[in-house]
Amino acid sequence: MADSDPTPDTSDGTAGIPQTDQEWRERLSAEEYAVLRQSGTERPWSGAYVDTKTTGVYRCRGCGTELFRSSEKFDSHCGWPSFFDPADSDAVTLLDDTSLGMVRTEVRCATCDSHLGHVFRGEGYATPTDARYCINSVALTLEPTE
Repeated sequence: MADSDPTPDTSDGTAGIPQTDQEWRERLSAEEYAVLRQSGTERPWSGAYVDTKTTGVYRCRGCGTELFRSSEKFDSHCGWPSFFDPADSDAVTLLDDTSLGMVRTEVRCATCDSHLGHVFRGEGYATPTDARYCINSVALTLEPTE
């Protein structure tokens, strides 16, 4: 991009993704903003996808990136949708989170840096990865497939 060209470079896949806090506030509801942009958490058992059995792809509500698939979703009975693996390991980033006085692993969208939830390991679930990606429903959209 030439120095005089005011068009942002979106070759990294950021086309249409809000770039300012104000743009995020305009795109998201108050609850979506609190979770995705302020690392909040929805109340347990309140999310649309906790018990969903629909076959499909779960995308980031902030940018539309494919994050999880229904084939990796399982019933953990924790109050939030749970997945044992992301659709693509490059779709999410994992960060240490010590915000509650303990060490947890935060899950964020690798494309738009939205907070999704946390991943917990070694809990003994009978899944291929022994991981529970505990994800806020409000951080996702479900695209049904057949």
